[in-house]
Amino acid sequence: MSSKVKICGLRRTRDIEMVNLYEPDYVGFVFAESSRQVTEEEAEALKAELADGILAVGVFVNAPVVQAARIAEKGIIDMIQLHGDEDEAYICSLKKLTGRPVIKAVRVQSREQILQAEKLPCDHLLLDTYTKGQYGGSGKRFDLSLIPGLSKPFFLAGGLNAENVRQALEISGAFAADVSSAVETDGYKDTDKVKAFIQAVREEKR
Repeated sequence: MSSKVKICGLRRTRDIEMVNLYEPDYVGFVFAESSRQVTEEEAEALKAELADGILAVGVFVNAPVVQAARIAEKGIIDMIQLHGDEDEAYICSLKKLTGRPVIKAVRVQSREQILQAEKLPCDHLLLDTYTKGQYGGSGKRFDLSLIPGLSKPFFLAGGLNAENVRQALEISGAFAADVSSAVETDGYKDTDKVKAFIQAVREEKR
C-alpha cells in the first residue's frame, strides 16, 4: 500500500485549487498561532472548495476543547491534530464530543517519549522535530532511528522534501508524510513543489 500525503498550512483559494489538482490524502488548516493561521470562517470557505475524498485536518495547540469540537461539528474539519500539551483527559473529551479521529503530535526527543505517546487514546501519532520553544513547523529533520516499532499508524513530519521523503518513509515505516514549508516559495504554497512532493511520496514519475 502506498504512503499517504498531507499538505499542511493551506490558507488561500489558490492553495485549494492546487491540492484539488494533485489530490493529496489530507490537507491541514492551522488554527493555532502561526504565519499560516486561518480563522474558522476562512477555513469554512476553503473546505467548501475542497474536492471530495481529500480529508481536512484541523491543527490546534492547547486550544479549548470546545473550540476544536465546534469546528469539527460544523463539518469544517474531518480530523483533529493536537500539537500542544494535550493529555489523555483532553483527547477523551474531544473524541466523546466529536467522534472524529485524533492525531497527536510528538516533538521527538527519545524513543521512550514516543512509546508513552502511543498509549494515549488517539488514532494516529505525528512525529515531528523537537525545537525548543516551538510546537512544530521548524522544517528540520530528526533522527529517524529514534522511532520504535509502533502499532499505531503515524505521520512523519520535519524537514521532508521531494528529494528525501521517499527514503525517510522507507526507513521510518510511516503511514503518511506531512509537509508545509518545503512546498512553499516566499511563504506561499508552490504548485510545482506540491506536485513534486506528492509524486515523490507515491513514487510517480516526475
